[in-house]
Amino acid sequence: MTKLDFIPSNLSVKIESGEFTCQAPSNIALVKYWGKLEDQIPANPSISFTLDNCKSITTLKFEKKKSAGDSFDFDFYFEGKEKEDFKPKIQKFFERIDQYCPYLKQFHFTISSENTFPHSSGIASSASGMSALAFCLMNLEKEMAPAMTDEYFKRKASFLARLGSGSASRSIDRELVVWGEHSAIEGSSDLYAVPFKKQVHENFRNFQDTILLVDKGEKQVSSSAGHHLMHGHPFAKERFQQANDNLSKLVPVLENGDIETFISIVEGEALSLHAMMMSSQPYFILIKPNTLEIINRIWAFRKKTGISACFTLDAGANVHLLYPETHKDAVLEFISNELVAYCQNGHYICDQVGDGAKLL
Repeated sequence: MTKLDFIPSNLSVKIESGEFTCQAPSNIALVKYWGKLEDQIPANPSISFTLDNCKSITTLKFEKKKSAGDSFDFDFYFEGKEKEDFKPKIQKFFERIDQYCPYLKQFHFTISSENTFPHSSGIASSASGMSALAFCLMNLEKEMAPAMTDEYFKRKASFLARLGSGSASRSIDRELVVWGEHSAIEGSSDLYAVPFKKQVHENFRNFQDTILLVDKGEKQVSSSAGHHLMHGHPFAKERFQQANDNLSKLVPVLENGDIETFISIVEGEALSLHAMMMSSQPYFILIKPNTLEIINRIWAFRKKTGISACFTLDAGANVHLLYPETHKDAVLEFISNELVAYCQNGHYICDQVGDGAKLL
């Protein structure tokens, strides 16, 4: 599909007012997306686990205006409070999707959103927030175009979410999701994410992700700024090739259950992501001393017990501890005994692979 396929031509049903409440999860990338081109196009493909408990819940209320006008008309509330500082991001999002959602200027919107996890702390809150909003808008569009297929609905929801936050494209579908063109993934696209349709080995089903909250505060450098610093980065070309190669290696691993190779790829990707941050100009460091302490303890635990637990990181200090469901009790005991001391206020979130965005 091309961008032109997402410009609607059959909005036959007139809607005056209503509301939708949708939830969309965060996701944790196994092969990382870091660096983007114009129009939120990824510089390399990525694959992620869709999460279950870490999600945004967004209500979109809409009422037809007396005259459409030339501006977007909306109010935004986050966790019950009006948030003026969030509105520029919504405004920019609406500007980007205007040609694909030509009905936006016809309505006044009231957007109310909340997260089940700390905002701006490296758990991809923009991914869940933007995908939830895109999912709400697509439910509005489906009301106006009832003949819309489910496949088109999901692809356009992912396409719209991408224009709000690149990683949001991967939060529409369930379980394993790929965003970015790659020869090993049939139907893959830079414009939207697609589900990983190959048979997944039982080792990776119901995979667990316990998020160790090292730092719940605002990141010192936003992901958007970090992506921008890949332009002219001395290692950008090699990094993009590495991500492509790692996705090629990961595809058969997800099918054959080779968890040792899975761990090597996933942990290496996490460290490469942060190596890019530390070698950009200007350079920055998002990991904390407790991040490194947790990583070292995970390595020691894996060596001592033989349990296939590994880590990954997003653009922040928090550690995602990934492990098969069969080892859940032993890993949770390890967290309680050794890792909780390195979490801010002892906090961590138990999550697992989930089902993607849905209408509530």
